[in-house]
Amino acid sequence: MEAIDELISAAQTFYDDARANENGRSRSWEHCYRAFRDARTDPSPDYDYLSLHLAFYLASWGMYRGSSFLLQKDYKVLSPIVEEILKPEYDCLFGLACADLRESEVQDSLEKLHKYIAKHFRPIRNEVAGRAVASSVSPVLITKILMGTLGCVPAYDRFFQDGVATYKVTTQEYSLRRSVLPLVEFYEAHNDRLEEARRGMRPGDLVYPQMKLLDMGFWQIGFEEDLKTGA
Repeated sequence: MEAIDELISAAQTFYDDARANENGRSRSWEHCYRAFRDARTDPSPDYDYLSLHLAFYLASWGMYRGSSFLLQKDYKVLSPIVEEILKPEYDCLFGLACADLRESEVQDSLEKLHKYIAKHFRPIRNEVAGRAVASSVSPVLITKILMGTLGCVPAYDRFFQDGVATYKVTTQEYSLRRSVLPLVEFYEAHNDRLEEARRGMRPGDLVYPQMKLLDMGFWQIGFEEDLKTGA
């Protein structure tokens, strides 16, 4: 089966599973994304409420497990990130089309926000560790936040990475130019088929962005490959 066929099938499986389980963790993304969508047009957004949404979505997808520094903090450490994300300068990132990522203004906004999130977390992580941690803040955490609040890039977790590696669609490590832009090319090459699939993914008033389709499709591929190998 070709990559595009497998991707569409896997994305549909992920979406159908979310519909079948009313309170399943897959819906945490929908709740979070919808809350941030509504907040972008709210003149007085409730940052505390949004921080709770973001925290539970992150917890649903493994960001509060075991060794995570976030496990040692309450949800309020996310509030500055929430406030930054809701700034009008990042409106261009919300629910963007893949082609938008070719625009230098959009790329600059994405890179700026990515750096802000990393900078915000660095001293918090150091405090929890009791030392200066040399490694970069996890791109998995940062891209999970970007996907949950803006839907602008996939979350580069283990299963997504395994999924893109299965068909060699892009690199496994997050990089705007080396990994995200090849995904843009992939989407554009199969735009008609992917858009047809995406039109069937509209729970209520929520529109799944293009990057979410890639995110859940390649995640599902990686997840199913893991089941096959029993790793």
